[in-house]
Amino acid sequence: MTKIYKVGDVVTGKVTGIQPYGAFVGLDEHTQGLVHISEITYGYVKEVGEFLTVGEEVDVKILEIDDEAGKISLSIRELQEKPVVPKKEDKLRKTLQARVDEHDVEGFNTLKEKLGEWIKKSI
Repeated sequence: MTKIYKVGDVVTGKVTGIQPYGAFVGLDEHTQGLVHISEITYGYVKEVGEFLTVGEEVDVKILEIDDEAGKISLSIRELQEKPVVPKKEDKLRKTLQARVDEHDVEGFNTLKEKLGEWIKKSI
């Protein structure tokens, strides 16, 4: 490693290779690190190539440096804003009627009431 890198540093690098488990990013002429597939973005990543391409410049955060093995772990996800996920309790607090209204704009109609409407539409 030519430059001195520290855990927590944010640097710009170039994607040098893509594998099923992540992407290699060159930080300088002699140093590269790995962005594991789980550190590319929030959510599920099936194919690394859907998010990154070889030659693309990316900002990465240094997560870990293993001097003995000569490995650097990187993250792109750490530089992104964490998405807001609705809390499970919020979903459970909705009343049954609120959930029905949300999914069925017309409300509940019996088969007898709907039959006449369906016949008119089909003519």
